[in-house]
Amino acid sequence: MFCDVALAARIEAAEARLVAEAAASVTRRVADASVIEVGGGVAAFTEAGSPLNKVAGLGFAALAAEAWTAVELEHARRGAPIQVELSTLADPQLATFLCARGYRLVGVENVSGSSLASPPAPGAPDIAIEVVASERLQQWLDVMVSGFGAADAGGAGVPESFDAAVVERVVRDFATARGVTLFLARRNGEPAGAASMRIDTGIAQLCGAATLPSQRRRGVQSALLRHRLRHAAAAGCDVGVVTTQPGSKSQQNVQALQFSLLYARNVFVREPEHGSSSSGEA
Repeated sequence: MFCDVALAARIEAAEARLVAEAAASVTRRVADASVIEVGGGVAAFTEAGSPLNKVAGLGFAALAAEAWTAVELEHARRGAPIQVELSTLADPQLATFLCARGYRLVGVENVSGSSLASPPAPGAPDIAIEVVASERLQQWLDVMVSGFGAADAGGAGVPESFDAAVVERVVRDFATARGVTLFLARRNGEPAGAASMRIDTGIAQLCGAATLPSQRRRGVQSALLRHRLRHAAAAGCDVGVVTTQPGSKSQQNVQALQFSLLYARNVFVREPEHGSSSSGEA
């Protein structure tokens, strides 16, 4: 599958809306949570230490330095670092703009995609996948948080570490955000893995999956991938996208299902002690 700038812009716009929806869900319990629209993307801050604190979707529309300064001032008010995830197909001048303002490259993540014209066959016969109803949310959360808390080794990604209590709150917030569908995998009748998906303008965002440590290397993640892609194709989507760490087991799994590497996202961070002095437009 080939990705041009137009498709990357479409995917990144969907990613920005996903972050905005998840952050909006957080506002139900965190009064100071915020989402700022900037440069065609969004800058979200929910609570200290949250993986939702990020800037997404930049690089496909003009970014005025004055608007970006407002984002930096909001983060400085909180004493929080700013994390920007920037597509390698975005305007390259934006990376120069960020570096000039004291941002540093701290990691890379891969965005892979699959055409849904011919969705994959179902997964292993001993693995059943079901859509999770709202009254069974806690069971899904237990599996997702347990799997997320025991991350699978391998790959070269962003060195991130999040407090378990924050992760559980964020996962719950995300699970109840608008447009998100939850899936639970059972292997031989026992819970084995959990995943989620969001559909946006024909794009199926496979935006979270975890397998219980005792159930790994048994085809659970592959089954969840296959099921979500089939679900998305039936809903009229034309492409499925997933984000993984480079060189990870998850990257290997998606490539085995004929996902293509579309582009990478460079992750830039600026710590709160840096100041802002640049002007102009990126």
